[in-house]
Amino acid sequence: MSAGDWQAVGVTLRLAATTTLVLLLLGTPLAWWLARTQRSRAATVVDSLVALPLVLPPTVLGFYLLVLLGPQGALGQAFAALGLPPLVFSFWGLVAASVASSLPFMVQPLRDAFAGVGVRMTEVAATLRASPLDAFFSVAVPLSRRGFLSALTLTFAHTVGEFGVVLMVGGNIPGATRVLSIAIYDHAEAMNYAAAHALAGGLLLASFAALLALNLAHRRRTVAPA
Repeated sequence: MSAGDWQAVGVTLRLAATTTLVLLLLGTPLAWWLARTQRSRAATVVDSLVALPLVLPPTVLGFYLLVLLGPQGALGQAFAALGLPPLVFSFWGLVAASVASSLPFMVQPLRDAFAGVGVRMTEVAATLRASPLDAFFSVAVPLSRRGFLSALTLTFAHTVGEFGVVLMVGGNIPGATRVLSIAIYDHAEAMNYAAAHALAGGLLLASFAALLALNLAHRRRTVAPA
């Protein structure tokens, strides 16, 4: 692989790790709220908004993020007013786009895991004088380990494979916003299939390994010894 390809690998891994961490911090309380308020109309609307990136074409999501984060957009103008650099065509713009695109991959597994815990366990903790925060971390989180494992794995893997959203918001700047999926596209467009195969094959194997490890971990926890 060329030096540019290794740069793309570095940007991609950094982006995936940052996005996963941000979504863990933002998605966990959101998933907890959705699990505890499933029957409310507000939760139904929020749940639909969270799932929207699953059905929305990535270029559509990327376009509206570009408008929102651009110089004439609400967030773009707010950043300019604060003297902050613009997000478009920057690494942090990639992070913002990836957070929006990968949101359901973090929130939905956590929501389902928290819903499986139910309210009885936390109510029991409350009778033992545990605060809501203490009950969450000492009861709900340990019982939702499988959901956290799925959410972290799927979010990281999805971010690694993003193309349309990151291209619209971040462009294709070597060493800054050029990620693996864009590098593969560049190689294919230039008919450099050997380089494209090397990157695409690596992503294929890494994605399969992540899903295989996730399924094996779930199987070990599900199948009880005879």
